[in-house]
Amino acid sequence: MELSVLRPTTQLLLPSFLKPNLRFNVYKPLKLRCSVAAVGSSKIEGGGGTTVTADCVIVGGGISGLCIAQALATKHPDAAPNLIVTEAKDRVGGNIITCEENGYLWEEGPNSFQPSDPMLTMVVDSGLKDDLVLGDPTAPRFVLWNGKLRPVPSNLTDLPFFDLMSIGGKIRAGLGALGIRPSPPGREESVEEFVRRNLGNEVFERLIEPFCSGVYAGDPSKLSMKAAFGKVWKLEQNGGSIIGGTFKAIQERKNAPKEVRDPRLPKPKGQTVGSFRKGLRMLPEAISARLGSKVKLSWKLSSITKLDSGGYNLTYETPDGIVSVQSKSVVMTVPSHVAGNLLRPLSESAANALSKLYYPPVAAVSVSYPKEAIRAECLIDGELKGFGQLHPRTQGVETLGTIYSSSLFPNRAPPGRILLLNYIGGATNTGILSKSEGELVEAVDRDLRKMLIKPNSTVPLKLGVRVWPQAIPQFLVGHLDLLDTAKSSLTSSGYEGLFLGGNYVAGVALGRCVEGAYETATQVNNFMSRYAYK
Repeated sequence: MELSVLRPTTQLLLPSFLKPNLRFNVYKPLKLRCSVAAVGSSKIEGGGGTTVTADCVIVGGGISGLCIAQALATKHPDAAPNLIVTEAKDRVGGNIITCEENGYLWEEGPNSFQPSDPMLTMVVDSGLKDDLVLGDPTAPRFVLWNGKLRPVPSNLTDLPFFDLMSIGGKIRAGLGALGIRPSPPGREESVEEFVRRNLGNEVFERLIEPFCSGVYAGDPSKLSMKAAFGKVWKLEQNGGSIIGGTFKAIQERKNAPKEVRDPRLPKPKGQTVGSFRKGLRMLPEAISARLGSKVKLSWKLSSITKLDSGGYNLTYETPDGIVSVQSKSVVMTVPSHVAGNLLRPLSESAANALSKLYYPPVAAVSVSYPKEAIRAECLIDGELKGFGQLHPRTQGVETLGTIYSSSLFPNRAPPGRILLLNYIGGATNTGILSKSEGELVEAVDRDLRKMLIKPNSTVPLKLGVRVWPQAIPQFLVGHLDLLDTAKSSLTSSGYEGLFLGGNYVAGVALGRCVEGAYETATQVNNFMSRYAYK
């Protein structure tokens, strides 16, 4: 939950075979004030302000922008040695907001990440390997169904034994996965259509629907299967069925040349998620510290124009006055609606496409209870263990899901206390914007007392309530077409070297933003290689 990486991180609640390709009191954010000439770039004084030059300007100092800059520095050091990252706010990190107070450490944006190799590469290159913390891969995940928190199977061998689905529902899912189900309709399917057709109603209603609510805060009847869950969608396309595609993918990986894994990277055990000793804020702060004076805070971009000689002129309002930056390339990592407004003078069609992307509101509500407030049936060996829980919309609760923060990572709460991060709102509940902080806490507390907290327990301690009015980009049916339209409109209008990045391009999970950063850095490198010979 930039808002560029905000999303409820309840994707950690589902087993790996159901995951997509994959939703205050601010803790002393790192602030870097840089003079406009401290970039190592040319500086030209004139009556209209100051002009500097750069190889690449990255607009947006959230996790996407910072990671693109670091990817360029580490993977393509010769592509854009003179780069600038500009951020309109007075701190880096976008919507990664970690708070610390009275022995509590909590997140008010994204909560964790999947430790993929690209993510771990970014961690190691940022100098944070020793600060990495990983959740217990054996910890259970839960879904609320018929008033009870029921464990989700962590692997295929658990499927026959878990009680979240009926025997008939399991058989239907198995047959569908093998290909005994209706054929694809020949058009782009929603997540709901794809899952009901392939795996049956129970898988959709009891697993995928709450998963969509938890990850995208979205409506699965409108989310695109191809855009939101591309890897699973490709399985059926490539193999004729989900199982057929899985076997084909395994065979292709087996036959492909084996890549040598970076020996610097940690080796996570099992299916887990990661964070850092002092929360997610450590990553953007570490990258920003390494970039140093290349990061410009409180720089508000007011316009972009194409230079007759090639490249772009970006005009900023800064603490030091108006600054113009002349750059060979530009990467826009701000939210799509912000990018659309800035790009409208260049391409009306690109701006119109970007303006159609939808971001619903989400609130992150962090509360604490005493350990004795947890219901006895929810304890394992006397402790609240697990990643967290998801709540299907049909189960009569408003909260989308709950992360067991103090169980997931160490040193998140004082002894004897439980820290819970709850997400509420989304595409099917935009009314949260009219609620006060107190009303949001009451809604969360009311829901938790239905399944996790004892009904007669004391009121929770409110730690933080963060409402994101435009939280998570929705990968709706037609999303990829809109993105293609925006990109092709810029290219066809002659705006080469102007790239779109961020979570509406790469994916909503923090890890996908990092993977997308490496992809964007490669695109910039390829362009700059061609630019050098023009």
